[in-house]
Amino acid sequence: MINSAKQITSFSDISNNYSALICDIWGVVHNGLVANEEAVAALIKYRQMGGKVILVTNASRTAPFIKKMLDSMNITQEVYDVIVTSGDVTRNHIKKYSGDIIHHVGPISNEVVFDGLNITKGSAQEAKAIVITGLDKDDDGLEKYQTRLNKWLGLGLELICTNPDKVVEIGDKILYCPGAIADLYQEMGGKIIMAGKPSEVIYNATFLELEKITGNKINLKTILAIGDSVRTDATGAANMGIDFLFIAGSIHKEEIGAFGNVDEKIHQLVAPSKANLIGYQIRLK
Repeated sequence: MINSAKQITSFSDISNNYSALICDIWGVVHNGLVANEEAVAALIKYRQMGGKVILVTNASRTAPFIKKMLDSMNITQEVYDVIVTSGDVTRNHIKKYSGDIIHHVGPISNEVVFDGLNITKGSAQEAKAIVITGLDKDDDGLEKYQTRLNKWLGLGLELICTNPDKVVEIGDKILYCPGAIADLYQEMGGKIIMAGKPSEVIYNATFLELEKITGNKINLKTILAIGDSVRTDATGAANMGIDFLFIAGSIHKEEIGAFGNVDEKIHQLVAPSKANLIGYQIRLK
């Protein structure tokens, strides 16, 4: 008999089992362009009932920047208690190059991750490390970066990736993220550093924030992770020993819907992560 995942009709059916949520943003709370109004309503209701919500994202930018983005989508502070970003936790790795030259790959708007750090940006040839916060263009293919990857490898440069995601949902498109570049570099033999999900670093930072707002030691059994990525969200939840709710209507929707029973397909998709899958929703609601 093939095990299967259970579809959860409403988040309120399970929310009383948890005192805190570690909730992904892209693909769960919004699709990169507009808010998921059902998710927003569910999280507000959960907080009104006393639950705590930590939004945890693999975004390269810092929490204040993400807050402004959420505000622009009318995703207000009612929805969450704290935001934790991969960009924020990765700054500790960038700090070790204080006073040195690094080579930045990504849009100028992502350079907020360097604010307050004694870092000079320059060419790869003169740099001590590569910091990738984004792609040159949103719709770039990975083949565009192969020549640069070969060069970085030849120079023996460490690659610090501020966003471990491989793909992201933007409206109705699925686009590559820095994590896909970092994975290629690692496969080639290059050294990479990633502190975002599924790394314990970002979860430990999240747990510290949770202890600050509750005044209590965390209880892993009462924390639920919510996310749309098996590679980052499910694996991270498994690594930390917390339950996982899978949002299936985002980056994995095509492979889930390609064939077979949806419940069985989702179980098969998530199972390799070893996450304690408590169920799934197509969209959080």
